[in-house]
Amino acid sequence: MTPETLNAGMKAGIVPGNLGGYLSLLDRLGTMSIAEVFAPAIEYAEKGYPIDQMLAQSIDRGKANLGKYPTTAKIFLPNGQPIKAGELLKNPDYAATLRKLVDAEKQALATKATRSQAIKAAFDRFYKGDIAQEFERFFKENGGLLTAADLAAYEPQWTEPLRTTYRGYDVFSNPSTSRGGFEVLMQANLVERFDITSFGAGSPQATHALIEAIKVAKSDIYRYVADPKFTVIPAAGMLSKQYAAARSGLIDMSKAGRYPDPGTPDGRPATSAPQGPAFPERYDGEQHTTSFSIVDRFGNAIGVTPTLGGLFGNNVVVGSTGLLLNNGMRLGSTSPYPDNVNYVGAGKIPILNNSPVVVLKDGKLAFVFGSPGGETIGQTEFQMLVNLIDFKLPVQQAIESPRFSLDAEPNFYKPGAEIEVSIESRMPQKTIDALKAMGHKLRVLPGWGSIGHMQTIRVDPVTGTLTAGGDPRRTGYAIGY
Repeated sequence: MTPETLNAGMKAGIVPGNLGGYLSLLDRLGTMSIAEVFAPAIEYAEKGYPIDQMLAQSIDRGKANLGKYPTTAKIFLPNGQPIKAGELLKNPDYAATLRKLVDAEKQALATKATRSQAIKAAFDRFYKGDIAQEFERFFKENGGLLTAADLAAYEPQWTEPLRTTYRGYDVFSNPSTSRGGFEVLMQANLVERFDITSFGAGSPQATHALIEAIKVAKSDIYRYVADPKFTVIPAAGMLSKQYAAARSGLIDMSKAGRYPDPGTPDGRPATSAPQGPAFPERYDGEQHTTSFSIVDRFGNAIGVTPTLGGLFGNNVVVGSTGLLLNNGMRLGSTSPYPDNVNYVGAGKIPILNNSPVVVLKDGKLAFVFGSPGGETIGQTEFQMLVNLIDFKLPVQQAIESPRFSLDAEPNFYKPGAEIEVSIESRMPQKTIDALKAMGHKLRVLPGWGSIGHMQTIRVDPVTGTLTAGGDPRRTGYAIGY
């Protein structure tokens, strides 16, 4: 395979896991039927919905790739042209796929199957039945790699979340095969020794401390976090307060530090430094992720961050299914270095950055939030955590506060990489000037810099009242009913 085939096209896609995850969640924690849950999605897919300006712009930017594949072009480029804002996006093939799952549930229930058995029947039709066979037919006829056996081997995984404490709060996020949860928690541990509150929101000191913590955390995460079937992840060592205290010594509050070598957390596996790349060391593709946070009337909370990966994922709608796939084998989700544990390999789950966060105070829900944004996800959520806990900002103000994000040249896998900080121009000018004086390489983004797309819910600790906010950087909103 070439680097191009890993980033888009027939060989870039990976087994779709979102649907199986949703069905597993519905089975274990839900009360409704598949027919009830899927009804709105089926209606939107079949009848269409008017797309917003942001999606229209994405389709226009991606039209060269989308137009390569007839199954994709007929959805996004009808009559050969990108659909425009306000026009209806229809995907009747996707509606038909969802209907097959509803039918599988109904047929199972008609034979006196239990609710769980009926949901399992729908799961099996997708991953082991005629839908999986359509995957195999399409990929075989078009030079792809996925097979029906690949789909049949998929099973949703229930894992224990990562956890740390931060200034009296319990902070939870997801473990590998995502790196974002490690980022949020490790970064929080690293700045806990600093009096961030006294620095002030948007101050040079607070912003500098957060930037440096992100560097230090990423150096460990990009060395040690991968598919746990292929390595031992030293999670306890990486999240320990003692390790954070030692690693925070790398943070010099007077100047920007280099992107450091990884540390030596307890439980780490034997690893070697990255050598020469088999693929180019950098991937600059756009990201296509979403995130939503929900709290119901019973106080149950969920944060979900599903993703297609790059812009429209692998860009190939699979046959008659109406489905795009995550281009999870792209660089970034996999390492370009053959001796790195996250180098692409058979059966290895690529690492994403999705990491919704749940925060408790004295055992009660305090916050649930999440964000899309590819490499920026863990960074955006870290800033949100600080805005909520250290600066005690109201939810909407915490979301709208100026943000920054780090990128690395050539990438975060390589110690000593050059770090560039993208920062919104709404940040106080004195902070921007001070960061430059400290040695940070800055790229100032005009206005709202489209760094992340935070959605947040806060629960008042006394009254239990919910407040929520949506991010104006992209299309998003908060609703209650």
